[in-house]
Amino acid sequence: MTDEIWRLDATDVALGIRNREFSAREATAACLERLEAVNPALNAVVEVRADAALAAADGADQALARNQDVGPLHGVPVTIKGCHDLEGWATVNGCAALKNNVAAVSSPCVQNWLDAGVVVLGRTNTPEFSCRWETTNDFYGATVNPWNAALTPGGSSGGAAASVAAGINPLSTGTDLGGSLRQPAQACGVASMRPGRGRVPDWNCTDPAEPGIGFQLMNVNGLIARSVRDLDLGLRAMVRGSWQDPWWAPAPLEPMPTGTHPIALVVDPGGSEMTAQVLDGVEQAGAMLSSAGYGVDIKNPPDLEEAHDIWKKICLGELALLLEPAVKDIIGPTLKRAFDCYRTLVPGIDADMILDALARRRRVLRNWMEFFESYPLIVAPVGTEPPSPRNDDISSPERNHEIVESFRMTVVVNALGLSAVTVPVGVKDGLPQVVQIIGPPFSEARCLAAAAAIEAAAGPLTPIDPKQAS
Repeated sequence: MTDEIWRLDATDVALGIRNREFSAREATAACLERLEAVNPALNAVVEVRADAALAAADGADQALARNQDVGPLHGVPVTIKGCHDLEGWATVNGCAALKNNVAAVSSPCVQNWLDAGVVVLGRTNTPEFSCRWETTNDFYGATVNPWNAALTPGGSSGGAAASVAAGINPLSTGTDLGGSLRQPAQACGVASMRPGRGRVPDWNCTDPAEPGIGFQLMNVNGLIARSVRDLDLGLRAMVRGSWQDPWWAPAPLEPMPTGTHPIALVVDPGGSEMTAQVLDGVEQAGAMLSSAGYGVDIKNPPDLEEAHDIWKKICLGELALLLEPAVKDIIGPTLKRAFDCYRTLVPGIDADMILDALARRRRVLRNWMEFFESYPLIVAPVGTEPPSPRNDDISSPERNHEIVESFRMTVVVNALGLSAVTVPVGVKDGLPQVVQIIGPPFSEARCLAAAAAIEAAAGPLTPIDPKQAS
């Protein structure tokens, strides 16, 4: 049994440890053995402290032996994305110049998990400054998609998604400014949670300056898992507030509801034609939800084009005007190339354009909130095409534009601060099919309930053994 612990989801690992079916050390050792077996082919976890992990697991077992009260994730092995501060570890965020950027304290979302009892195995890979839909950098190298080594694992939480998909660990932290949790989830066939803005506290002590207002509004901390119940478990352990994030909102996190809701099914988001592989997955999700008692109508939300434009103006505008000038002297050639591509998407961007987009944001969000009154949930593709070849996003400005258009239904969630969950629905043409369930801010429980209905019909797709290029 113990050599197969790595196959279990976090819920069963936590329960098994609490019931003394196996120890936290056995769970950690099993995950470390799995890491040794598959990570060389994936490069998903780029810094490992095995001795520290085993020592933390021993401490978890000792706490249970003393009958101490323990947290909901007690003894569960996890990984932490390379852009999150973890006390005593360098927050490299994919940039070689930050290799000595050691955090004095952990980010509040990470500390919440530590207080819930997790055992940290290591850090997952991310592109430089988490700024691409790809996971590679000049310091740690490239992360490989476990389904097909020739394809991207997604970004920027590609290391997190690949490690969870390959069975290295059942949970990982991630971030999402423009789909950085959901796009890797699609590429690697796992589940992810992008909470509404303000649900999970956000702050890094290693950040040299406060991010732009657009980044503050759009970026959130979340998680990647193999099961919907693990998303629920991990989110509940992550949401405790912190004075370090004044944006955090003390909104109650409700339990997953048992009733159903009308759902808007998006089969043609415009801007980029959906491939047959992706469309089939969206239609399957609609059929699964209909069978579960949800009313499903094919319908697009309002102002989709304008919401997409708002994200481009704010997010890519702040990348060009704020982030790029601050890091241009320390980044590598791949991120420089990405910045060149992004700038062509927002020609002539200036502060006035960003301010105009910020102002328009409230009107568009109001229209979406009215739409949610009739359709409390939206089911849509993540990207309108399957994962592309590695580094496809910087192959040309034109191809970069196509990829940005393909994530139209993803980035609008960031633009408006909405909640979203991804869940696998199947496999077609050798690649996973994953959809996202979108709801208003702070509707995570409602999104999770619909995702659970899909998962009940489809089942999880992972863990899998890494596959070669095909």
